[in-house]
Amino acid sequence: MTIPVLYCCRGTTSINDEEIIALLNDERRRKRRRFWVHPIATRREEHGEFYRLLQELKMYHERFQEYFRIMSVKQTHYRKPIDPEQRLAVICLFLFQFSKHWGLYRTIASSFRLGVSTVASIVSETCDALWHCLRDEHLPVPTEEMWRSTARRFHERWNFPNCLGAMDGKHISIQAPANSGSLYFNYKGTFSVVLLALVDADYRFLVVDVGSYGSNSDGGIFANSGLGKALRDGTLNVPPPSELPGAPELGKVNHVIVADEAFPLKPYLLRPYPGRRLPTDKRIFNYRLSRARRISENVFGILSQRFRVFQRTLQVQPSVVDKVVKAACALCNYLRPKGEDQNHATEDDHVCEQPLQGFEHCRGQRASVEAQNVRELYKEYFNSPAGEVAWQYEHVNHALGNR
Repeated sequence: MTIPVLYCCRGTTSINDEEIIALLNDERRRKRRRFWVHPIATRREEHGEFYRLLQELKMYHERFQEYFRIMSVKQTHYRKPIDPEQRLAVICLFLFQFSKHWGLYRTIASSFRLGVSTVASIVSETCDALWHCLRDEHLPVPTEEMWRSTARRFHERWNFPNCLGAMDGKHISIQAPANSGSLYFNYKGTFSVVLLALVDADYRFLVVDVGSYGSNSDGGIFANSGLGKALRDGTLNVPPPSELPGAPELGKVNHVIVADEAFPLKPYLLRPYPGRRLPTDKRIFNYRLSRARRISENVFGILSQRFRVFQRTLQVQPSVVDKVVKAACALCNYLRPKGEDQNHATEDDHVCEQPLQGFEHCRGQRASVEAQNVRELYKEYFNSPAGEVAWQYEHVNHALGNR
């Protein structure tokens, strides 16, 4: 607060303490909030983007979708509530648009003639509402039939039978929370929360786990997640072991999840063979696993490209980040309906960048004998006439020739 400077010069009347206190009180009153709703915000219906530009865009469906890249409130006697349509417009702009300005609460608040705290509340509440409205239909708890359908699609599209999904983790960059120390500090040198996701063969999320500290490893996050615990306990409706196509001599083999070297080897979770100078059969297994596993990385790329808010550092509380990420995952599935095959398999689908690189930096994971036997069965299958694909040997030979 600026205190007025009072001078007492020779020949002037001195100012007593009561007058000084009165002046200070007047200054405090001038600094106090004078509006219940700021005059700029009261003119939102005249000049706000929602009431002007968006009403015109609604008449042109294509322009509306291009612009956005695509909850009930109580009426009170104090002020008019923000209607659900405008709330959805705010959250769409927050998620879909990206530049050095878009996505910031203050910029959206100015554009829609809303308060900054109002925009913050809308983002948190609407993301939470979207998640609860969409999760049962677009991210339900997997049933045995859903697992079987996923395994069938992985075999059809990516030549990996009995596969329940591809799993990986993604770091969502955030501003360092206050007094958090190094909890959110990750190996990339930034602060983040981790999205652990299991995806199907058609680039859809099956299971998501959000909110783990960025300092945690993917394997540790998986072990403590609901997905990891349910798989260990056998409570996730996973189909029983079944024969691999065309190879009854191998017996019944577990249904598995494919992941990278950051995860441990389990009877239900496959990871690549470590090492650089591997024999051909193990290199072929690593190639086939990498070809199926890369779907999880593709899904994260789709998520980041579609919801451009993830291309910048989120300057919100971790609890709000969790809501934003979960809503984005549900919306990603909503925008990609079941059965939609936008990326038809082509002859180029078998190309996998650097799938046969060695994994010499793998941490030591003491896998059980059962887990090692499961991986050996898949290795035998992929090197047998029943499970091989024509281009795998060409790919391995090409990789060896580049060394």
